[in-house]
This record gives sequence, C-alpha cells and structure tokens, in this order.
Amino acid sequence: MFSKLIFNCPWYYVVICLAVGLSFSLILYFRNKKNKEIPTGVLYLMSALRFVCGFIISFLLLNIFLKQVKNDTQEPVILLAIDNSKSMMASADSNFIKTDFLKNINELKGSIASGFNVKTILFGERAKTSEENPAFTEKETDIDNLITEVENNYSNQNIGALIVVSDGIYNKGSNPVYQAEKLQYPVYTVATGDTNEIRDVSVRKINHNQFAYLGNIFPAEVVISAKKYSGKEVTVSLTDPKGKVQEQKIKIVSDNFLTQCTFTMNADVAGVQRYKTNVTVLDDEKNVSNNSQSFVVEIIDNRSKILLLANYPHPDVSSIKDALLNNTSYELEYALFNDFKKPVKPYSLVIVHGFSQNNSSLINDCRNNNIPVWIINPQTSENLPGVKISSSFNKQNDAEATINNSFGLFNISDELKKFVKDLPAVKTFFGNYSVNNGTHILINQKIGVVETENPVLLFTESNGLKNSVFIGDGLWRWKMRDFAEHKNSNLFNELISKCVQYLSVKSDKSFFRITSPKIVNENEVIELGAEVYNKTYELITEPDVTLMLTNTEKKQFNYTFSKTSNAYKLNLGFLPAGEYVYEAKVKTANELFVKKGSILVKEVIAERLNTVANHQMLYQLSYRTGGKLFYASELKKLADEISKNQLIKPITYSSNSTTSLIDLKWLFYLILALLSLEWFFRKRYSSI
Repeated sequence: MFSKLIFNCPWYYVVICLAVGLSFSLILYFRNKKNKEIPTGVLYLMSALRFVCGFIISFLLLNIFLKQVKNDTQEPVILLAIDNSKSMMASADSNFIKTDFLKNINELKGSIASGFNVKTILFGERAKTSEENPAFTEKETDIDNLITEVENNYSNQNIGALIVVSDGIYNKGSNPVYQAEKLQYPVYTVATGDTNEIRDVSVRKINHNQFAYLGNIFPAEVVISAKKYSGKEVTVSLTDPKGKVQEQKIKIVSDNFLTQCTFTMNADVAGVQRYKTNVTVLDDEKNVSNNSQSFVVEIIDNRSKILLLANYPHPDVSSIKDALLNNTSYELEYALFNDFKKPVKPYSLVIVHGFSQNNSSLINDCRNNNIPVWIINPQTSENLPGVKISSSFNKQNDAEATINNSFGLFNISDELKKFVKDLPAVKTFFGNYSVNNGTHILINQKIGVVETENPVLLFTESNGLKNSVFIGDGLWRWKMRDFAEHKNSNLFNELISKCVQYLSVKSDKSFFRITSPKIVNENEVIELGAEVYNKTYELITEPDVTLMLTNTEKKQFNYTFSKTSNAYKLNLGFLPAGEYVYEAKVKTANELFVKKGSILVKEVIAERLNTVANHQMLYQLSYRTGGKLFYASELKKLADEISKNQLIKPITYSSNSTTSLIDLKWLFYLILALLSLEWFFRKRYSSI
C-alpha cells in the first residue's frame, strides 16, 4: 500500500499555513515578558507544540485529500469436483475407488496445495463445497448443475482450473459440454468407471400419467432395452395394485435393442395406486437391479370444470388456456360471451376476461349458484369485488408487480416470488384504490420505484363465496418473460394453477387442517403444514400439534409441529422409499381433532439404469475448455500439468480510496493530545 496527498490549492498555501502556525507560537510565547521565568527548554517545547497544532489546523482547512492505493494478490483457486453418485460404485473397480483412489485424490490435493488454493466440491443431485470424503450415495448426477454452481459461487475469484473426477454418467440436467464452453479456465477430467458395455436387459423408462380420473382408462408405455442378447426372448409384465398381471413377449433382434410395450389400466380405485413392471432376467446378466421398476398414479375421483369466457379474443386468454390445459386436474371449456348459452351451475369456477357492465347478469347468475368468479383485465372499474376504484376516464398506469409477503391464503414457491419482481408492467386503472375489509392481496402495484398498496391480484370471500380480480392488461407478457428466462412456462403456470385451485376448491370448514404431499421422491425434503381454528374460525397457535408417522414395517415415529405466526410447519426431511401413513392430533377447547393421511415416497433409480462410463463426454468437456483428460492412475501427471501451466498464476488487484484529511479521526486525537500536553506545561510553568 502507498499513499499520496492531493492538493486542490496552490503550493504557497502550505507556506501560509506554516506562517500561521509560527505566528501563533511567537505571539503567545516570545512576546510575553512573563515567559522569561519559564525554563528555556520548556518554553521552546510549548512553542513547538503550539506551532504544530496551528499548522495542522490551518492545513486541514485547505481541503487536502489523501489517496491510498492498496494491492491485493489472489492465489489461483483449483476446484476439485468429485462425483458423489452411486454409479461410481457400480463398476468393477469400486473397491479401488473407495480406498486407494480416494487416498490418491488426497495426495493430489496435498501436492498442488503449496502453490494454489484448493477447494473440494462434491456433486450429485446438487453441487456443494465440502472437505469430507465422498460417500458415493447420491441418487442422481447433474454435471450441468456443477458448472452452474461453480459459475455462481466462484465467478469473482481467480479460478485457475476445474478438476472433475467422474465416470461421465449424468442422468439429470442438460449436456454439461455446452454449459462449460463459456468457462474462462480449463477443465481437467479424471475418468473412472468401465466403458465396456455389459450384457444387460433393463426397464429403461415408463411413460405414464401422473393423474388419472376414476372410471377412465389410461395407458403406460414401458421402454425396454437389451444389449448383447440378440436372438433371446423376454417377457415384460405389469402388475396392478390388485395383483392382476398383464404380460407381453418380446423378441430381441439386435445387440443394441430398444422397444416399448403399451399396457392399458382401469382407474377403478381412487387414491395413490402403485404399479410394477418386470422384464425377464437372462443368463449371465450382471446388473439385475434395473430389470424391474415401479411407478405410481394418483386416481382422482372428479375433475373441476372451469369455464373461461371472454368478450373478445386476447393473448391473455390464450395464455390462461395453455396454463390450464397443461393441468390434468381441470376440465376447461372456453367460449366468447356472445356464443355462450349454457347454464353455469355445472362449473366449479368461471373466469371472465374483459369484464364489463354487459356481463353483470352472468356474474349475478354465478353468485346465485354459489360459483366463484375470477375477473381478469376488467374494462370497467365499477362493481369489482373486494375493491373500489375512483378512476379517471381512459387514464392508465404502467404498473410492475411486487409480492405481498403477508398474503396467507395459499403458498407459492420461492422461485415464483423472486420471479414476480422481474415481471414486465401491465396496464392498470389510474385512480384512488380502496380495498374492502377481508380482501387478500397477493400482488401489489409498483409505479416506478414506489411500491404501492394498490392491488394487481386480489382475492375476497363473502358468505362462503370466493372471488378474485386481476386488475391489469398484459398477463400474456408474464408468460413470455417466464419462457424467455427459463425456456418454459412453469412459473406462470404455477401462478394460474394456484389461483384456480384456491378458487375452485370448496372451502374446508373443519377446525383442524393438514396439508401434505401425496407423492414425493426419496431425494426430496418432505414438509407438512397445519392450521388450527377456534369456533369463530380465527387461526390460533396455542395448542401443540403432534403427528405419528408409521412406515410399512409398522415402526412409528412421533413429531411435534413447530409454530409460526399463524400456522404450523413440520419438516420430515428425507424419508426412505416406501408408503407411510400419518395421524395428526390437536386438542383445543377440550375437544380432540384428528386428521389421517398417507405419503408415498418413490425410489429414485436413475443411478442403476446406466452403469457404462461415458469417457467421451469427459474428453469433450476437457477439449473444449483447453484442459486434458486423465485416467484414475494418472493423478501425478495431472498435478504436473497444473503446476506447469503458465496461464494459472496469481492476480494482483489494486484498489483506490480517497479520503479528505479533515475526516481522519486520528488527526483530531493528535491535535487534542498536543494541545493537552501544551496545557499541562502551561499550567505547571506559566500563568497564561
């Protein structure tokens, strides 16, 4: 670090400051005859102290700046990413990987640690920094996520190289080669596993509906692959929850064989139903764990009928239609107002786009039949449920969206909450908004940089009848932004589906309610929610809510919900694959309430479907970033390669800071100390 003074005045101003300090000193100590009694040494010391103080004070008034330049050197960071997935243990060298290879990896870290800052990353389903040895237990492998996490977490550091230790098998995310091309540093890969294809027959994939409706017929497509078994015949079977078995025989006609079998099932029992597929185990087949696979389908006993009415065609309408048609929980019917002549009674929800006073009769019809209404892009500000708007004629605002964090009617994902801040503006009424009591606002208007309390999306309920209003024109732009940023419309669809779900579902009037997932993967965190109401349907959190979870082996686990401001939450974490039933209890007002339910945890089998190492992908990953591929026995060569790479070197950063001298606190304390010392001598030797 070095420093220099920056002057904003001529040089002779400093001479004037010296003259000012000298004048103060001479006038005070050498023109006063009483000072002749003071010892000469003390007199000169006091005059020097006064001179220094006078000079410093006058010098500070010149508004001088102090510029400091600081140099920081950052050593290169070597990121060592180790595949922590189960496929690393699926090859013949699994014992070597768990013992000697891990020892060699630690030696590699030690050999390059002297000149570089080495950080270890374990990756599987997600990448995370960790200094622990890998356990090779991850259920999935996402190398694309590894590249993304490295870019997000280390983008501001001096990355010298990324070392990826893997068998190259990935079963989640996109091809990492394309993602890695934007990296500004080489990727060195250490290839493990066996690239030789083994004789194998497997259930590769099952294409099936997530939901089916009671009384319907639904298909399941079972994809079968076979390698090096040309001429053999296998039997593919499907077993339904009642034990009924369907079978199809397949002739394998090539060494690299792929086909599919289609089975048809009847949805005759409501609830979550488990099905199992099997394919014959052939001679000399080493990997038999992929010869069977289970899947589950939730059988729903009814579908909500949604009516979408519009005064005229509009992009908003198309966006809403697409969001609801992708959701099999709803049966959507669309029509223009002039063409719709049916009664509204069969529908669970009516969505009205472009609401005007001409639609009042239909709104009254819905109200009389206790059918919720969602008004989108109203053309009039009058008679809107939940809000009164004193609007200037034909004047509109461009309003951006901001989430109301106190909204509690239903939950939306954290990703959607973050995304709402980036949504483009919609056209809203310009005027004064007055929100009725009992109205819940999910999204407010943001005008410029000002976050207002004027609603964009609101919900209200009166006498058990739910209604909603989206005050804005341009809902379709939200879908386009979602697709532009994420290459899909999942967040937009979530917003529409959550609103429709809340409005179309009949209100639960029970005093104790539990929300829980019905089907989850074993690598997903399981969270449950609970709400307790008093007799006036006010949320309370005084009583404790307990839950007893029972697995298929009849083992029981007891939990207590944690309390939030107005509800309860319970995090069960990760559960092993299997079926679980729960019984939740709460006692309030001397009355015991009990809720029962079930959770099906699905096994993640991605790591056992393919066990053939993909060294070609690892080679491409290195080649396209300027790195090299090494095998597990060549770690010393890798260490030498990194040490000799002249492009991996420290970087020196310079930072400048400019401070006014008068802002330096230590100068104040210096002046105070000098004046205090002078005052001490004057009190001791002089009367002045």
